[in-house]
Amino acid sequence: MTAPHATGGLPGYAEHFEEPEGYLDFARYGPPSRDVLAATAEALERSAHADQDTVNDLMRAEPRAREAAARLAGTDAAHTVLLPNTSTGLFHAAFGLPAGTVLVPAGEFPANHYPWRRSAELGRAVPRVLEPDARGRITADAVRAALTDDVVAVSVSAVDFRTGYRADLAALREVIGQDRLLVVDAIQGFGVADLPWAAADVVVAGGQKWLRASWATGFGILSDLALDRLEPTLGGWTGVEDAGVFDDVEHPPAPGAQRWSTTNLSPVTAAALATALELVEGVGVPAVEAHIRARVGQFIDAVRSCGGDVLSPTDPAERAGIVSFRLPGTDPRHVAKALHAHGVTPSVRTDSVRLSAHASTRLAAVDRVRAALTSLR
Repeated sequence: MTAPHATGGLPGYAEHFEEPEGYLDFARYGPPSRDVLAATAEALERSAHADQDTVNDLMRAEPRAREAAARLAGTDAAHTVLLPNTSTGLFHAAFGLPAGTVLVPAGEFPANHYPWRRSAELGRAVPRVLEPDARGRITADAVRAALTDDVVAVSVSAVDFRTGYRADLAALREVIGQDRLLVVDAIQGFGVADLPWAAADVVVAGGQKWLRASWATGFGILSDLALDRLEPTLGGWTGVEDAGVFDDVEHPPAPGAQRWSTTNLSPVTAAALATALELVEGVGVPAVEAHIRARVGQFIDAVRSCGGDVLSPTDPAERAGIVSFRLPGTDPRHVAKALHAHGVTPSVRTDSVRLSAHASTRLAAVDRVRAALTSLR
């Protein structure tokens, strides 16, 4: 398999980054671009010399980031709110549902379990475990089999953090109908997987992984149904109408997604997020996705050629940027040690090793992985 632009990353995008050649841990953290570093430094520099205009000027990064996130999600800024991370958005969703049952897949990343557990402890929505299909994947059929009249929402990851399996959001929407909420943790897919985000009622994502905006960045997208159904339980003083009027009176919630705002976030991180989102916009998600798909295919070929068992989907239509695998008879820690010796940075689990490639990942990283695995045979 030969990827386009095989010696380097995606032209027009890759040159903005300078992570090490063997860095393959984007599913954990995506090293930010030089543009993000410059935007962060500029905002901090301006704050260090603050005058009467500084704070207001820096705060303009917030609507800029909201508008960029909205464009990439196919919505508008009124349905978009900035958040410091994915978990905050999931807690907003969980505490906003007053009652009912929420289907939450077994094996999900813990960030998609704890909010619903805490919700149940407070007498609000109660989670019920959604069992995957025989291949360990959450499909429309698996959801259909679990639906009962008391189910008011389904909460899933757009891309599974273990295997890279991408959920069929359109099919999930069709199965649950238009009267239940579809809550989606998009952190492993937003910006690198061209998914139908409009199929979901709640989309939340942190910017520190595939968007490469670094930590304390993120956003939420709310549909009209979500705005109607979810109470702004965690909304704070910045999530109301006339937030700048301090009159000791409780103001009504803001009319759009801004009702999820608890307080002002850092304009420095907002500048970083806006810059990162605009960089993705500049090249386009389909182009980023195509490059990643080709690279992932090469990693799968390399792992298989060395006797590895690939746990991720082999069908390009079912996967995103993650390749999880095992080497039969070899402890994942030993595999990781060999990868480290060849300059490769993976994620290591108790039963597998995870590689995650981005659009800036070079072909030489595939050669490094192959050499490392060959050394173990």
